[in-house]
Amino acid sequence: MKSTLLKMVAAVALTAATALAAQAQDLKIGYVNSERILRETNLAKASEAKLQAEFSRREKTLLEQEGKLRSAAEKLDKEGPALTETERARRQRELIEQDRDLQRKRREFNEDVAQRKNEELAAVIEKANKVIKQIFEQDKYDLIVQDAVHASARVDITKKVIDALNAQKP
Repeated sequence: MKSTLLKMVAAVALTAATALAAQAQDLKIGYVNSERILRETNLAKASEAKLQAEFSRREKTLLEQEGKLRSAAEKLDKEGPALTETERARRQRELIEQDRDLQRKRREFNEDVAQRKNEELAAVIEKANKVIKQIFEQDKYDLIVQDAVHASARVDITKKVIDALNAQKP
């Protein structure tokens, strides 16, 4: 009795597994590596160049201020022993105030760069998602996955997405 029941359960499981395997063969699955898209597309490269141009002058100014502050600190170290106590304390306060101001400007700069970078990345991702959706519909995919842990080269359509994005006009 038990062996007959066991055989029936095994037969049902085997039938279900066969049906699932046959159904899985009909699925069309694609994989897209978002990191490659953000690294290799002309659109992403143009965004990076745009950000560089937008922030390079401000970064140069900050680097110049850092150099001046460093020079002033070195000068104070050299001249410190010859200065009066009040003069040395006054110059130290000035350096501390300049350093605080520079740190504040550096923080604001980093925040502005991060915000603009996120805006540019969002625009690239939005365009990439539109291209992925077009490929999904044109090639009749059942599923397209982004950023999987492991994916076979057989289902990787990243190059196709990159080519489609690069073919678009900016």
